[in-house]
Amino acid sequence: MSNKITYQDAGVDVHRGYEAVSKMKEHVKSTFTDGVLTDIGSFGGSYSIAKYMGMEEPVLVSGTDGVGTKLKLAFDLNKHDTIGIDCVAMCVNDILCSGAIPLFFLDYIATGRISPEQVAEIVKGIATGCKESLCALVGGETAEMPGFYKDGEYDVAGFAVGIVDKAKMIDGSKMKAGDVIIGLRSSGVHSNGYSLVRKIIDTYKLDLNAYCEELGETYGEAFLKPTKLYVKAVMAAKEAAELKGIAHITGGGFIENVPRMLPEGVDARISLNAIDAPKVYTLLEKLSGLEINELYNTFNMGIGMMIVTAKEDADKVVEALCKVGEEATIIGEIVEGNKEVILCQD
Repeated sequence: MSNKITYQDAGVDVHRGYEAVSKMKEHVKSTFTDGVLTDIGSFGGSYSIAKYMGMEEPVLVSGTDGVGTKLKLAFDLNKHDTIGIDCVAMCVNDILCSGAIPLFFLDYIATGRISPEQVAEIVKGIATGCKESLCALVGGETAEMPGFYKDGEYDVAGFAVGIVDKAKMIDGSKMKAGDVIIGLRSSGVHSNGYSLVRKIIDTYKLDLNAYCEELGETYGEAFLKPTKLYVKAVMAAKEAAELKGIAHITGGGFIENVPRMLPEGVDARISLNAIDAPKVYTLLEKLSGLEINELYNTFNMGIGMMIVTAKEDADKVVEALCKVGEEATIIGEIVEGNKEVILCQD
């Protein structure tokens, strides 16, 4: 055979990969903390936990997640610098629920054809999320997979690791009837329910670039708003009082996620009137025609995270949360029951 077939002929251009790494370096390095031991390009990311050796029994807590079909809106709007924040938030917010402090993060980006500029924008968002979460981006993978994704499209996922002293882990075991539920406001839809959001967009032929009077911004701005990071909020709340339970409200909304923090023998009674949901939910409720229970089983409906604490500590925790810029309010209480969520209009 006289004609050779190169890797580039197959659709993989290693030089584009090198350029992508070069463009993302400054963003990655901006996240490095004192614990980072390895530089960009190492086979494995190394992180020292020496400063946590004062813990009686250090426990590592891990979480992994992606962004889901919200990515399709990023493709449509050709805006890729915030989707990385979503990726970090979906992972670190989960490990916060055990009381862990995020240490480091790794990302995975897969695309049909590497665009160095696009990849750099994605990583810029990831770095922003890491810095806001006080954790380091210690490694990742950018995979060029020709024929697997459409041009300009990609998938992104992440993996976070945090640490907590075993005696201070939050697992719901101390929760009891009479405890109070504090809701932390979400920034919007966050990263769940987007298959339904996209169906609504398609059904009503909404122009993502069009300004919506009801929202006070374009549809694209409202729907692509990044997921809120709650790291600093939870750290402040933990300093204020003992936290008995934390729930990150993601896919499945209140109905699926709140029971995950409840022990046997109790229910979570939530007052919907105490929740000041972002305007985007008024729009989604109107356009979807869904009943209340369906909405609260799909979206976060304005509450991105819930914290349970003793009634006597609730005001202290709310005050601490507000001091770090959170919109936090008491939205319910723990009552005797069977690990269920009771939604009340009072």
